[in-house]
Amino acid sequence: MTTTLLRGGRIHNPVEPSADCIAITDGIVSWIGPTHGVEQAGRIDETVDLDGLFVAPAFIDAHVHCTDAGLALIGLDLTGVASLSECLRLIRQFAGSHPGRVIWGHGWEETRWPERRPPSRAEVDQAVGDRPAYFSRVDVHSALVSSALTAGLDRAEAGFSPDQPLTRTSHHQARQIARSLLTPAERAAAQRAFLNQAAENGTVEVHECAYSDSAALVDLAGLLALTDPPVAIRAYLGVAVTDPAEARDWLVRTGAHALGGDLSVDGAIGSHTAALSADYSDAATRGARYLSTEVITAHLLACVRAGIQPGFHAIGDDAVSGVGEALRRAAAELGPMGTVQLAGVTPRIEHAEMPTAEAIAAFAATGTVASVQPLFDALWGGPDSLYTARLGTARAREMNPFAKLAAAGITLALGSDAPVTAADPWSAVQAAVQHRTPGFGLSPRGAFTAHTRGAHRAAGRVEGGVGTLTIGAPADLAIWQAGKLVRPEAAELAQRWSTDPRSRVPLLPDLTPGVRLPTCMATVSAGRVTFDTGLLSATRLGAKRASGAEAVR
Repeated sequence: MTTTLLRGGRIHNPVEPSADCIAITDGIVSWIGPTHGVEQAGRIDETVDLDGLFVAPAFIDAHVHCTDAGLALIGLDLTGVASLSECLRLIRQFAGSHPGRVIWGHGWEETRWPERRPPSRAEVDQAVGDRPAYFSRVDVHSALVSSALTAGLDRAEAGFSPDQPLTRTSHHQARQIARSLLTPAERAAAQRAFLNQAAENGTVEVHECAYSDSAALVDLAGLLALTDPPVAIRAYLGVAVTDPAEARDWLVRTGAHALGGDLSVDGAIGSHTAALSADYSDAATRGARYLSTEVITAHLLACVRAGIQPGFHAIGDDAVSGVGEALRRAAAELGPMGTVQLAGVTPRIEHAEMPTAEAIAAFAATGTVASVQPLFDALWGGPDSLYTARLGTARAREMNPFAKLAAAGITLALGSDAPVTAADPWSAVQAAVQHRTPGFGLSPRGAFTAHTRGAHRAAGRVEGGVGTLTIGAPADLAIWQAGKLVRPEAAELAQRWSTDPRSRVPLLPDLTPGVRLPTCMATVSAGRVTFDTGLLSATRLGAKRASGAEAVR
């Protein structure tokens, strides 16, 4: 048994607001308190001087795509490209310097370009030649592809275009072909690149949202077979089921932990595929509804009866309402057990960007967790934005109502949807607080909790102090160099139940725009050092994990 004392820091802890020390024994928090009481920690084997650094619960990213996010890191990053001509220039340069079997890129967004259009297939072919190439739009619901990649596509499928980006079924088919051209080494390199980045950003777990086509299942198997991953992986498989035996079989065959994630009820706003109850403002379409309310209900019931967590991707108001109605139907069929939470499992809805009042009530009544992405609002909210262009001012103003969801008693879990947005937890927390629609944001404490304890709850974990720095909890923590630390909401809380403004108000970084966000100095996952700038290099906090599948708590 080994105990390490981290001393002289500033600890995020509501019980001991003056604590500057935390002890870790074999991967478990064993004591927290002030320096003058350190004898209560028992025998100390080693001590690390933090010199005022900030120690907080580590983050969980509740929605990622590890391979795609890694390919965006080691492939062609088109995020932030300013014009059509620049996009084509970068594609041409990348193709010339990367002779691999497939050219992979991500992140273009034509709504920000002066040309206001994406490249044509002919322009892509001119840039890459006769090589297969796949470049996903920032929302990953459409893609530019080369003609070489379309050779195996069924041109009668929904979303196929002879010269424009592919959407819907055609996009999924093209994506599957592109994935199949990756070598196992290329895939593993991409996955590790992303997981290493997540650890460097103070994250100890990611919720992988996997598809169920053949290439994606190979991808998932490779991810879960990674040896000694730096971040724990909880896998959500996007496949609909109709009976409990089928649900269990999918988990046994794939190693997935739940059936949800990107089980898509609809698409995305930017690609005009999110399912709306009225036409888009800039196109004569209401988007695409992939799953009926009946199919959603059947999936919920099958998963609940199998004791497996269900979930869905839903963005547009029609899709989100479909999930809400299915939850009500499932709860009614399950009887009294389904009125508060669906028979002991925790349903999830991913994104939920346009929830109606009725859908919010259904989520609250069934214990459904909303897995949301605050950086969507930071990128696409506000006037003169993507949301406004696609939906008009009135509907755009109502997007991503985090405060309404939280006020209804719905647990929120924050994520990035990487590579759609950066897996940058403090930026996500800041975006949740600084919502572009007044009154829709969360408090700093609420936003931080949603990216830590709330994400644990999204995985169905509520016991043992997970997501907090309390005695007996797993030592999942990150150590930060923070620009400025404050006690948010201290005055309000003091008025309610204390004359001491420090009471029960843990420290948090100042999230005011323009203030430097924290820099991660080390990340510890269940006592294991997974990222370190040299601060903890000599410590022995815990044992290593063996594989991605075994990494889930």
